[in-house]
Amino acid sequence: MATERKKILLRLDPGVHDALARWASDELRSTNAQIEFLLRRALTDSGRMPGGVGRLPKRGRPAKEDASSPDEEGETS
Repeated sequence: MATERKKILLRLDPGVHDALARWASDELRSTNAQIEFLLRRALTDSGRMPGGVGRLPKRGRPAKEDASSPDEEGETS
């Protein structure tokens, strides 16, 4: 069972928020995902990332299944 993600209120200077939002857009992330990405990188770089912390959840569409599978091409056994 997955653990529930924590929700926090974060107050930012509007200029900092705008810069983060632009950066996130450049990297095709939400502002929230960009903040988490940067926090995780800072924790790792400083050697403070606790063990057992899960990876960032995959975002976006699921990968397409292999279109060349025999079932989809109508081949029979």
